[in-house]
Amino acid sequence: MTNPEAELPARGPAAHGFVDGAFTEVLAGARVLITAQRRAEDLSAALRRRGAGTVIASILGVEHHIDEAGLLGVTRDLIDEPPDCVVVTTGIGLRAWLDAADTAGLSEALAGMLRGTSTIARGPKALGALRGAGAEPAWVSPRASSREILDRLLGAGVEGRRVVVQCHGAGDDGLSEALREAGAEVTPLTVYRWGPPPDAGAVTDSIDELRAARFDAVAFTSSPGSAAWVRALDRAGALAEVRAQNLAGRLLLAAVGPVAAEPLVGAGLDAGCPERGRMGALVRYISTRVAENAPTCVIPAGLLRVHATDAALGQRPLRLSPGGLAVARLLAGHPGETVSREQILRVLPGDSTDPHAAEVAIARLREALASPASIRTVVRRGYRLVDAS
Repeated sequence: MTNPEAELPARGPAAHGFVDGAFTEVLAGARVLITAQRRAEDLSAALRRRGAGTVIASILGVEHHIDEAGLLGVTRDLIDEPPDCVVVTTGIGLRAWLDAADTAGLSEALAGMLRGTSTIARGPKALGALRGAGAEPAWVSPRASSREILDRLLGAGVEGRRVVVQCHGAGDDGLSEALREAGAEVTPLTVYRWGPPPDAGAVTDSIDELRAARFDAVAFTSSPGSAAWVRALDRAGALAEVRAQNLAGRLLLAAVGPVAAEPLVGAGLDAGCPERGRMGALVRYISTRVAENAPTCVIPAGLLRVHATDAALGQRPLRLSPGGLAVARLLAGHPGETVSREQILRVLPGDSTDPHAAEVAIARLREALASPASIRTVVRRGYRLVDAS
């Protein structure tokens, strides 16, 4: 996989919002759907700083402290008699465990146990949570994969060893059972579970907007979330429509890592991810790919980029009407070529056959661009977007 964070598009870095080593508002005019719950606001804020409009429709909720009394009982036992290994599968799970322990005055003792025990982290989020507790893991799964962890433990030998597996919201991917079969004494630790979406209406509305092609990208931060999103689309009868947009390059599906992307790929969708499974890398990946996917051309007024619900001139959203956006998309798809009035009428909302409607749409687009010279009238033939690249 190439590193999209390091790639500079063909027309030069400044034209695509990459200046002095940092992205500017390259997502001006673009719209991104965020399916996560935890850190959704952080992800949204990072995308908005790059100019994007964002919608949060968390596909899963988090149910904490499923059995707090049982969890605290197991915690006391582990503090009194530390295990040989603790597998931390999620950052949210470890933090929730420490929070639950804190209610019983056990958080310092639990953190001390983790510091003194061999720990394994399933990816960067689990690593960050362990380091937040002052513990340095013995090993980190590079691909945030339970399979990798199992192979690592089985390779080292687990017979007779006591292993704690902190389960993620959907279980532990069969890790506990496989370790037991290899002779380990396993304690699965359920701190939270994935539940229904916190706002089912927001999910329904987002699917309606996906059908209407009103997003440029969808962001995913977990494998269960990706799988739940696919199921929600399927239940709504929207999966085929969304797949068509995605495979045509009109809708980017961006996952934080390959594990989060797997359910999407399994559903026949084209999903990508940055090389590093971090939130910042995901934002940069979305910035690069959305800019690359959008119909783009350099006109006398500057860089014109057309997105799902608006277009932008440089870093300035144009706030186009649906008709203006349709005309901008048509012209930007044929820079330097003459587009007839009939072609313009076909993309405008409604069924008008009046050439005056095309003239009005062009006039309004020129006004939005604040550059009449960027769209030239070709006498008796139509209009041409001036290609200044």
